[in-house]
Amino acid sequence: MKILLTAINAKYIHSNPAIYYLKSYAKEYRDYIELAEYTINQYTDDILQSIYRKRPTMLAFSCYIWNISMVEEIIREYRKLDDSVKIWLGGPEVSYDPEECLKRLPEIDGIMIGEGEATFEELASYYLKQEDWNADCKTGDVSKTLADIEGIAYRRENGEINKSSARKPMDFSRLPFLYKEAMELSEFSNRIIYYETSRGCPFSCSYCLSSIDKRVRFRDLDLVYQELGLFLDKKVAQVKFIDRTFNCKKSHAMGIWQFIKEHDNGITNFHFEIAADILDEEQLSLLETLRPGLIQLEIGVQSTNDRTIGAINRRMDLFKVSENVDRIKKADNIHQHLDLIAGLPFEDYTSFGTSFNEVYAMRPDQLQLGFLKVLKGSYMEEVSKEYGIVYKAKPPYEVLYTKWLSYDDVIRLKGVEEMTEVYYNSGQFKETLAFIEHFIKSPFHFYEDLAKFYETSGLFGLNHNRIRRYEILLEYLIERFDSKVVSVAKQMMIFDLYKRERLKTRPSFAPYPEEYKKVFKAYLTSQGTNKKGEQLHLEHFDYDIIEAASTGNIVEKDLIIKFDYQKKTILHGEAEFTILTQKEIETMKCEENI
Repeated sequence: MKILLTAINAKYIHSNPAIYYLKSYAKEYRDYIELAEYTINQYTDDILQSIYRKRPTMLAFSCYIWNISMVEEIIREYRKLDDSVKIWLGGPEVSYDPEECLKRLPEIDGIMIGEGEATFEELASYYLKQEDWNADCKTGDVSKTLADIEGIAYRRENGEINKSSARKPMDFSRLPFLYKEAMELSEFSNRIIYYETSRGCPFSCSYCLSSIDKRVRFRDLDLVYQELGLFLDKKVAQVKFIDRTFNCKKSHAMGIWQFIKEHDNGITNFHFEIAADILDEEQLSLLETLRPGLIQLEIGVQSTNDRTIGAINRRMDLFKVSENVDRIKKADNIHQHLDLIAGLPFEDYTSFGTSFNEVYAMRPDQLQLGFLKVLKGSYMEEVSKEYGIVYKAKPPYEVLYTKWLSYDDVIRLKGVEEMTEVYYNSGQFKETLAFIEHFIKSPFHFYEDLAKFYETSGLFGLNHNRIRRYEILLEYLIERFDSKVVSVAKQMMIFDLYKRERLKTRPSFAPYPEEYKKVFKAYLTSQGTNKKGEQLHLEHFDYDIIEAASTGNIVEKDLIIKFDYQKKTILHGEAEFTILTQKEIETMKCEENI
């Protein structure tokens, strides 16, 4: 008997906690269980061949919106290769319409519904005993039937579809540590560890499946501390908590944040999804003391339209969100990622632009512009007709248009999304954008207009390298702004480029000032060894670019800035820079002349 638990992840760096949970819980049968992880970027045929070589007796897939199409294709083909294998599915993409899924896929034998650990253990036991029964001339114990296993839908031998009674949620602390074996084998050196300390969510957001389970179950903190200790000992790069609202219970969140502070290994980063408006003074004070880069926060704002927030059954104090995001930002030790969702009820194009501008004003490290996905089993699916929400028939069920947002508007927002991702979220244009913002109507209008420029110039759909992105932005600015603004913006771009790295080749818009070549070379030589010199760079500017980025004021000034790449910020990877004094500049010139 071989049971193959199969995951098809979105990226190689991802892992699938579900299959690790199943194997760790069914510890009595672990010798019969094998795990297989692939990605959606692999060829379907390669995955099919890999599974075939393993020859499973039972083949189980973990199903999500990002992999269900590929899973279904593989199932249909694999059934042609093996008509005796038992094929089971589980996961959110099949849990909420299991009967329909069984009708659509005659190749599968059954579906595990909802929380699957105990269900899978009983299924493994059932099939192993069936195998013993057949091997031992019908002397094995097969008193238990599929109908006795809670939390499944399955196909009887006569083809009839049956659904068993629902399984009650288990005590979350009963689950064994999902990565224990894997951690001992060091399988996650270059991958993200997904980890959860609670299940369920106290909120009722209509677009989210977590809102269905409103009872939040927490893992015992002593167990959590032991498990976090293993991650820290192994110095894994990142642990991403998949708790839906990590800080919904203050004592739980505080305990974990305090633990990782006290046991910080200087390497591991922890990612949390939180509700920013419920952070209080004690939590904020603790967060301010954490090592830069120790944690990062994902904060789902979704919309700043009060009517929209009410329609999706969400509770949020926008003022507190803004206040707490600003407080965390000032500490400069935590990366913050804020989310917006386009296509929600009562949010039209203009309203979404307002939401964008208000969240942009909070200056998150990343502003994620997403589009509503009408998930199976969610309340949003129930009310989609009432709200005129039309969405794609295939996963990920993304919105096409609503009563308030036309498909033309969605296309325009796709352009805004891409420009925001390229120019804001990359962090590569930080000071340039800060300067430009003094001369635009609003951030949303700027990214919208930049997307129009890309569209009319035929620039979408092409692979542009980093320097080309700067050149395109400059072309846009030349077309839209006066020459003085363009001159300063060009120098802001040079500043942004060198703040991130010592370029080997200068961009075409940044010719090197000939009169400073020898001066800079003499200065760098005076700083010590060649190796040290390679970690420094001097750049001359004709304007006070620091003042320009801060206030928009354009002041001509002979400015030399020194970039030190041995001293980079932990949070953003930017070189430390120093503005040389006029005295230092004159001294350099004199020494070079001597």
